[in-house]
Amino acid sequence: MREILGRRRRLRLRRKGEPAQLDAALVCATAWRWPVLPGAGLTVAGGRGTRGLGCACPDPECAVPGAHPFDPGLLAATTDERMVRWWWQNRPTAPIVLATGDSAPCAVSLPAVAGARALVELDRMDIRLGPVVATPTRWSLLVAPYTLEQLGELLYAKDWVPSSLRFHGEGGYLVLPPSEAAGGQVRWERAPLAGSAAPWLPDVEAVVDALVEASTSAPDGGSRLAY
Repeated sequence: MREILGRRRRLRLRRKGEPAQLDAALVCATAWRWPVLPGAGLTVAGGRGTRGLGCACPDPECAVPGAHPFDPGLLAATTDERMVRWWWQNRPTAPIVLATGDSAPCAVSLPAVAGARALVELDRMDIRLGPVVATPTRWSLLVAPYTLEQLGELLYAKDWVPSSLRFHGEGGYLVLPPSEAAGGQVRWERAPLAGSAAPWLPDVEAVVDALVEASTSAPDGGSRLAY
């Protein structure tokens, strides 16, 4: 059975009076048991509150402005409700960073144009998909946790894997909606179904062939590390 959630299926989990980021972070941490932490966020440029594109971290050449852990570091990711509330009550607009791997979801990301092509092909093949995160430049398919050994064996069997295809496994991270990074708003292209149970996730083996093919045929290759 194909599960097409798309833009028509919106999460309706926001609690009255709570900021969007805090509410979404609490759903991830407490309902789905996904370890999260606040991302670095963006700097605010001068002049009537105009939001700049710089990262709040000290690196002036940050490759993923706003869309990465900074303080605290990635190892601080947690499912503890009190900690999550404290973080986002102090920084209500901070991006939501998912620590991928272990018992948490992993992800495969690719350029946005290639991602749209891949979803069309996966739907045509009647492959059930889990949540899909989208930014203006990249789309990320959430998949079941995998080990580095499993991923290595899977990729070794391929003739070629495009550099624009990236794997977010153990020790990695992914920014989740409704965060904002320098590249633009992070949103659900395929939203999780509302409810208390953690979203269903496909195995990486089920989707990687279509993602490799779509990335290979993408016009710009998407080689820049961007969100």
